[in-house]
Amino acid sequence: MKNKVVIITGASSGIGRALAVEFASRGAKLVLGARRTDRLQELEQELPGTEILSVKTDVSVEEECKNLIKQAVSRFGHIDILINNAGISMRANFQDMDLEVMHKVMDVNFYGTVYCTKYALPYLLESKGSLVGVISIAGHVGLPGRTAYSASKFAVRGFLDTVRIENLKKGLHVLVAAPGFTASEVRKSALTANGTAQGETPRKEEKMMTSEECALHIANAVKKRKRQLILTFVEGKFTVFLGKFFPSLLDKLTFNHMAKEPDSPIK
Repeated sequence: MKNKVVIITGASSGIGRALAVEFASRGAKLVLGARRTDRLQELEQELPGTEILSVKTDVSVEEECKNLIKQAVSRFGHIDILINNAGISMRANFQDMDLEVMHKVMDVNFYGTVYCTKYALPYLLESKGSLVGVISIAGHVGLPGRTAYSASKFAVRGFLDTVRIENLKKGLHVLVAAPGFTASEVRKSALTANGTAQGETPRKEEKMMTSEECALHIANAVKKRKRQLILTFVEGKFTVFLGKFFPSLLDKLTFNHMAKEPDSPIK
């Protein structure tokens, strides 16, 4: 990864921040996009010796995604890796949810990936680089109480799989990475039925995979140019297996699991 130019969206916290630290340790040059530029500046201070360009970016805004790519190319001349990591979650029963929540989640998770990929793709094709989407097990299995989140992650998976096939003979590497539940701020900022932030996580974060471990797996998968990464055994690989061969059983298990969350919207 030495001297590779890596763009990471949602780099101010969680998996995105951990990815920045991981790729910096491998000698990469970083282009970091996020809305909270103060966090990006703090990260720059923690990574002395790493060439970093921080760009204020709301991925739900097409022009800001275009600017992120433009600034990356202007500074470094090329792009080797784009990691579409920025995302938000939600927690509400679809019947009770304001449809604006669906729009907001899709705008960030799906269209943010579409916008950044659109403007970075010519440069990634030129470098025969890597296009990465960080989805979730929710992009393989429908999670009750997470309708907008699951829909957005399924959409990202379908989009990136198709981009991979379209460019099959052009040397483009496309990785769809699906972490299981990972300790991060995503659940604290998750949207409720009316669009306000949840504020507190309903799950035991200390028992989850750390963002740093997740970032290590993703970086290794990029290095090996894998097409798919599914993390954790029970919540990840085994869940996807059940979905393929025992879908009705998985529906019941998923319902029961999500219904056990504190103050679960699933009854």
